[in-house]
Formats: sequence, C-alpha cells, structure tokens
Amino acid sequence: MTEQQHTVTAPAADIPPAPEADPAVPPVKKDRAVLRAVLRWTAAVAVFAAVGASTAYGITRMERTDVPGLATETDGRWAYPEITRPPLPSGSPAPFAEANAASLHHADLRELLLPAPEGATADKALSGRNGWLATKDFLAAYEPGEDRDTLAQLLTDHALRHIAARGWTMPDGTRTRIYLLRFGSGQVADVLQQDHLTNYDSPTYALRGAAQVHLDEDFPTDAEVVDVRHYAYAEAKPYGAEQVRQAYLVSGDVLGLVVQSREGGAEAVPFQQTVILQSQLLG
Repeated sequence: MTEQQHTVTAPAADIPPAPEADPAVPPVKKDRAVLRAVLRWTAAVAVFAAVGASTAYGITRMERTDVPGLATETDGRWAYPEITRPPLPSGSPAPFAEANAASLHHADLRELLLPAPEGATADKALSGRNGWLATKDFLAAYEPGEDRDTLAQLLTDHALRHIAARGWTMPDGTRTRIYLLRFGSGQVADVLQQDHLTNYDSPTYALRGAAQVHLDEDFPTDAEVVDVRHYAYAEAKPYGAEQVRQAYLVSGDVLGLVVQSREGGAEAVPFQQTVILQSQLLG
C-alpha cells in the first residue's frame, strides 16, 4: 500500500469539523509501519493476533479447524475484499501511541468503515452527505419516543463531532448497518458508553424492532481486539418477523455500532466476522 495521504472532505454543515492534527507532534516511524500493514480476512472469526501501537499488524490466514466453532467449509462466512487501514495525516500519531494522550483517530473516519462483502447491495440511505451521516438519520435506528430524545440529548451533551455509516443487504436478506461516531477524546467516548449506552445484559436504548435484546452468548469470549472493547447483544426468542444482533464498539474517540438483522434469524457467524473485522480497523 502506498503512503499517499487521503483528502478529508469537510463534514456536513450541522456537524463541526474535526480539529487539525498538531504539527508539533513528531512522526512516529513505527506507526507508519502499522499503516502499511495489510488486514486480510480469509478465515478467522474468533482469535486474531494481538497488536500494540508500535507493532506491525495484520490478519493472517488460519485453517478453519484452528478456529473454535468454525471447523467446516460451509460455516456461513462472507467474502470480504482485501482490507487496509487508511493512512494518517503526516506527523499524526496512531490512536494509541504514547504521543496521543486523547486516543484520537486522525485517519479519515469514513475510511475506517468496513467495506461491504462480495454479493452485497449497498444501502444508499446511509451514505449521508459527502459521506457524513446526519445525527437524525443515526437516531432513526432507535425506537421513537422518550428514549430516542434522551439519546439525542446525550450525543449533544458529549459533543458528537462526526458520524460515518455504511450499510448493505446480502442475497439471503441479511441487512448490515455500521455506524462510527467520533467524539472529542477517548475519555468522552468511554463515559458515554459506560454510563449511558450499555449494561451487562442489555443495551440501554432499544433499536427499532428489537425491544428484547440480551447478551449475545454465541459471541466468542476470546474475540477481543487490542484497544477495542465490544459489547454484543442478540434479540431473544420470540423475536417476531426478524432477529436483530447488535454490538457497540469503543476504540479511543470512536464509538461504533454494528447491527445485523434477518427475517427468520440473523446468523451468528457473519455477525461475529463483521464485528471483529470492524474492530480490527479501529484498533
């Protein structure tokens, strides 16, 4: 991958722009190595290599029999394209480098979104304006009423800066939505998640059509990604026409939400795969 710098298009008018990287921060050579490394999904959905801010990083090929619960050739995984981390602006530290006390992701948030797998039909409603989703469109994912109004106020109180989103539908009807929300620092995102968004057994605010959601016991306990916390939930039976799975991700100043739904039941494997890959991009 080349080291060509990506141009960040200004966000929509209702969202204030992100601050520019501090030019006084010296380049971190090892972080450049991180940017050049390639993330490649070919088999693993549970255990990935642990990496730090100064370590070259990638997803290597694993035999299916090496991954707990995924020992067959027809386990339902999707074929994602080759995935790479976007480059950082010149002189900007990686989100978890020592020089980055606020744990900021300086890369273009829109390019941190997981690309759609092969065979997917894009959800154009999540494209937003210049790649930035309006807050009201993110809130539309939640049940209308008092809780949605409360969540809207929380996002304002915690100074939400940007939302990037991507969605798609697979041939079997599985619908995926990924939202990445950026705040002013990792501390702010932590407070919002820990104090307001998630509980051990269920999320605080219900998504539309998914009122009875509990801890996703199918999600591998050893699927943690370094520097990224995930909180996975699944709609319990009886769940009506479709089942919803969701996971909140917290990585520095970015709070993520991954949602998958499907009539008759959302399969566990592609959900796990999608959450872990998105976590890898953020970590």
